[in-house]
Amino acid sequence: MFDWSKISTVLLDMDGTLLDLHFDNYFWLCHLPQRYSELANISIAEAKKELLGHYEKVAGTIDWYCLDYWTEQLNLPIVALKREIEEKISLRPDTLPFLDALKAAGKEVVLVTNAHPDSLSLKVEKTALDQHIDLLISTHKYGVTKESQSLWQQLQADLNFDNDKTLFVDDSINILDSAKKFGIEHLLAVANPDSQQAQLCASKLKGYKAVTDYREIIKALN
Repeated sequence: MFDWSKISTVLLDMDGTLLDLHFDNYFWLCHLPQRYSELANISIAEAKKELLGHYEKVAGTIDWYCLDYWTEQLNLPIVALKREIEEKISLRPDTLPFLDALKAAGKEVVLVTNAHPDSLSLKVEKTALDQHIDLLISTHKYGVTKESQSLWQQLQADLNFDNDKTLFVDDSINILDSAKKFGIEHLLAVANPDSQQAQLCASKLKGYKAVTDYREIIKALN
C-alpha cells in the first residue's frame, strides 16, 4: 500500500484510529443524553434530540471537542461523566503492533488529536499510549482543529515535517480532505473506527486508501 522508504514521519489521529471509537460514540450518543435527561428532567429521546442539534451547530470547531465548553453549556461535569464509563476505553487490537513496527523502522511517530487535553490525559492513563509514541499533541494547543488549514500550518512550523515524506492516518474523511488540501502526500483512512459498527463503505471513503487492520500494512516495514 505504501513505499515506506519514502515516509519518515507518521502523524496519527487517536479516537477511531488508535483507540476504539466505541467509547466516544457511546458517551456522546448514549451516556451523556442519559445524564442530561436526568438533569433537565426530560426524556432520553428529548435529550438526544436537543444534544444532536447542539452537536451539529459546533461540529468541526474547537468547541465540539472542548470538554470545558460542554461542561459550561450543559452544566454537567463532562470529565467525571467520562470516567463513569472509562472501562470502555480501549486500544484497537492492531494498534500496538503498528506503533511498535513504526518505531522499530525508525519513523517519527506523532499523535495529533482534536481531543481536549483532559480527554487525552484520561485515555493515556487508561492505555499507556504515550509509551509507544514520540510526541502527543492536542490541537487545543493551537486553538483550531485538524479541519482547519491553520492547524496544519502551525503544526508544520513546529514539527518541520516534509509533506512529501509524511503519512497521516485518520478515521474522519473531512479531516483527511483537510490534510490533502494542505499537501500531505500519504493519506490513510480507517474503515472500521468503531468495533460495534459496520465498517465504512467504499463510497464514504471517497477514494482514500483504507485499512481495517494495521498488521496487514506493516509487513513491508519488517
